Amino acid sequence: MVRALARSAATLAGAALLALLCHLVAIHATGNFAVVVPGEVYRSAQVTPDSIARYRRAFGIASILNLRGAHPGADWYDAELRAAADEGIVHADFALSASRRVGQSEAAELVELMEGLPKPLLIHCRHGSDRTGLAAALYLARVAGADEDTAEGALSIRYGHVAVPLLSAAWPMDQSFEALEPWLGFEGS
Repeated sequence: MVRALARSAATLAGAALLALLCHLVAIHATGNFAVVVPGEVYRSAQVTPDSIARYRRAFGIASILNLRGAHPGADWYDAELRAAADEGIVHADFALSASRRVGQSEAAELVELMEGLPKPLLIHCRHGSDRTGLAAALYLARVAGADEDTAEGALSIRYGHVAVPLLSAAWPMDQSFEALEPWLGFEGS
């Protein structure tokens, strides 16, 4: 009886892990594109010239915010700049690292930039999970007036964000959001 229960538990755990892995592969294979605020802000993994044109046609993207920072001379970066210019899309860079905490002044600068960019805005980093998750959470909380659970949901496994204390390089994104909660108006959480 105990062995049968253990086998069932192991089978369920294996199925759950397989489902999670399939989810992560699927979101990354499709560019991890998602709506943050309909008609206003979207998020994705690293964009390509084709995806930029597609997002422009489908969602009217007016600006792109690259959270990887400026990388002149890098193929991906130069292609992104050319494609944005070809589509008449405003392009901005803001360098974040998923493995470094973001303080209030840096968060305020990021929020101000996101507020000022023409809408609809597309925010991206390399995978669209960690840095993009924090930026989306900040936008939801500070600009869109979302509640804490909704804002925090932008930093979740749903978008490929995996944060395990001491084991995940992206854990500082969660620490940043938690430290910024009073500034965001989430007192006592």
